[in-house]
Amino acid sequence: MENAHFNCVSDREEKRVLILGGGFAGLYAALEFEKKLARDPDVQVTLVNRDNFFLFTPMLHEVAASDLDMTHIVNPVRKLLRKVQFFVGSVENIDLEKKEVTVSHGYDHHTHLLGYDHVVIALGSVTNFFDLPGLQENALTMKSLGDAIALRNRIIQHLEEADTECAAKDREALLTFVVAGGGFAGVETMAAINDFVRGSLRFYPNLREEMLRMILVHPGEVLLPELDRKLGVYTEKRLSKRHVEIRSGTRVTQAAEGTVTLDTNEVIKTKTLIWTAGVAANPILGQLPCSAERGRLCVDEYLQVPEWPGVWAVGDAALIRDLKSGAFHPPTAQHAQREGTTVAQNILSDLCDGKPAKRPFSFSTIGQLATIGRRTAVANILGINFSGFVAWWLWRTIYLSKLPRLEKKVRVAFDWTLDLMFSKDLVQFMTARSSAVTNTRTE
Repeated sequence: MENAHFNCVSDREEKRVLILGGGFAGLYAALEFEKKLARDPDVQVTLVNRDNFFLFTPMLHEVAASDLDMTHIVNPVRKLLRKVQFFVGSVENIDLEKKEVTVSHGYDHHTHLLGYDHVVIALGSVTNFFDLPGLQENALTMKSLGDAIALRNRIIQHLEEADTECAAKDREALLTFVVAGGGFAGVETMAAINDFVRGSLRFYPNLREEMLRMILVHPGEVLLPELDRKLGVYTEKRLSKRHVEIRSGTRVTQAAEGTVTLDTNEVIKTKTLIWTAGVAANPILGQLPCSAERGRLCVDEYLQVPEWPGVWAVGDAALIRDLKSGAFHPPTAQHAQREGTTVAQNILSDLCDGKPAKRPFSFSTIGQLATIGRRTAVANILGINFSGFVAWWLWRTIYLSKLPRLEKKVRVAFDWTLDLMFSKDLVQFMTARSSAVTNTRTE
């Protein structure tokens, strides 16, 4: 194990802040430090993240459906941060007693020890398969950029294979796509891939639309339970008109190679199951000697972990009680973004002003939006429901404004403009190396 050393900005003892995780909460905490660090150069802030980019997850389904180029919804962290240091690595262990974090990186996964005075735990969540048989081995997920690319490749691969005569007996399974989960991720993914696949069939002469099956499995009564029931009913009607089969009040119980079984005992032949029906807190949190509930760390109104001075938690890693309603704040991007800003301000208050945290976290959801395909969406903004084209326009306008950096905004807007004029790209992004031979040299 090695001790990591970073450049010091003065001969005086530096105050060290570690931010673990580069999602919405972690990144916006780092951006807040970025704004204020010029006032106190003796504060050293380091962001640790597994990837060297920030992923704008609300647009992830558009990458899977070939609406957007995969690089346009990610921002290189090093272009976002200049004063905050950045360390690409995976968090292996957090020692609260010694105030040290073990981070691994490199091809050999060697480790470093990073010390801190304050640590912000923003490690997010992971997919939860609920120990259902065969899901981990056979289901695709939609949590990362790699997940979206893998799904896109799987769809195109199955279209290519199903178009051949020798695969005629497997067409049912190849052309059946099942999404488990009727929340935002599940509905947006199903709507996007339904449009993508149906729009691509004209390039495959042996395939017809009646061969396709799109099945959305949801354990609740109505889709999008996070929104008003009317919007959920509207969503179900729109998707049904586009030939998506809705299985409400139903759960996936197991998966195998080529089949998915529901709790109604229905067995569906499919080679594509997309699981969006559950998440769990990062397993590292379970190793910490802190109060936790449902795997998430309990924090006070200032986002501090009680009984552990200098330890803070935000985003999906934290359970934060709403001071107004008494319920817990939802783990959404808009909450995580503001939690990150608040925690940075509270730490700066302690480090720079010598005052304890004084800004309690308080935020109410402004709105929620979901695209449901073919330039339609549903939205609830400030308590007002929107649906159809207007909601779709709001979705694109709002999320485009939230996407970091002007360069990425322009690229995404350009992609959307081209999408109005041309068909979606059917190229698989393969990472396999090209073939090569070694022949004996002849004179």
